[in-house]
Amino acid sequence: MLGTVVNSIAIIAGGTIGTLLKVGIPERFKNIVMQGVALSVMIIGISSGLQFNNLMVAIVSLVIGGVIGEALDIEGYLNKLGDVLQKKLSKDNSSTISKGFVTASLVYCIGAMAIVGSLKDGLSGDHSILFAKSVLDGISSIIFASTFGIGVVFSAISVFLYQGSISLGASFLQGLLTKPVIDDMTAVGGVLIFAISLNMLEIKNIKVGNLLPAIFIPIFYQILLNMIKGF
Repeated sequence: MLGTVVNSIAIIAGGTIGTLLKVGIPERFKNIVMQGVALSVMIIGISSGLQFNNLMVAIVSLVIGGVIGEALDIEGYLNKLGDVLQKKLSKDNSSTISKGFVTASLVYCIGAMAIVGSLKDGLSGDHSILFAKSVLDGISSIIFASTFGIGVVFSAISVFLYQGSISLGASFLQGLLTKPVIDDMTAVGGVLIFAISLNMLEIKNIKVGNLLPAIFIPIFYQILLNMIKGF
């Protein structure tokens, strides 16, 4: 859990700095910086999305995960939580606190580094990937918060719960987390990151939160394979 704790602190620190800088940055600079970040997120998504072991597993995972997420309405709950934060922290209805919380939470939780780093943290106590992620998230949170505001800081809670759960559960799933499974999980995460970039660029509004369960479908596929082999 040490890697996750450090990661959360880095986001809080960076988000706080970005929020303080928000007032002094002209709107046109905020827009161009956010477009640059969105394009960077897009490249990360594409590179991760091509790391699949089995393309059909990745496709089926997105379909099944999307159905599960839509039924649970994960995106709706994230937005409601963001709206609660916005109402508590700002009286301005045009505030971007909610959007900042949801966007940052998804960006920081979905990536390959979040998944693989948390797994290594839980399985072997290797914090190196999450420490590297902490540096990247800390820097990007400054940029996000300078545009969206303090909502980015609260995404540290999402990161702590998400990565912490993966780290704690990793030991129970050790036998299932083979390299092919992790590769397919990473690929699905990459597709979702690409989708986030489309949302950030306002090209298409994709319910990325409702696609989150797709990341874990490759694990259930591996369980199914093991059951078939057992017969």
